[in-house]
Amino acid sequence: MEFPDELKYTEEHEWVLVEDDSVTVGITDFAQDALGDVVFVELPDVGEMVELGKPFGVVESVKAVSDIYAPVSGEVIEINEALTDEPEVVNSSPYEDAWMIKIKPSNPEEFNDLLSVDEYRALTEED
Repeated sequence: MEFPDELKYTEEHEWVLVEDDSVTVGITDFAQDALGDVVFVELPDVGEMVELGKPFGVVESVKAVSDIYAPVSGEVIEINEALTDEPEVVNSSPYEDAWMIKIKPSNPEEFNDLLSVDEYRALTEED
């Protein structure tokens, strides 16, 4: 199981890459492994507002349909349109090619609630 050190994580198994004025969001290796083969990804439109802890999209696999939760509040500034045609990339490259959305955060203080790699690794060991 892969847990990149440079990322932050949520308890709902999203990863977050914090950059200068945006955050990139995807689901973790742990989440894609638990879901099984991903067959569909639904993402919001660019310009939509997302709210911390609220669903912004859906991942459907052969096993289940799961909501994807916003790790921070803000405006969606970019989506990974390639996932519409190739949702299986979520299984093969969860941290690189299968990023899902980029958000322009509206409240940087929300970053304080994100988990470190060690905290997330400990969380997955409990599951």
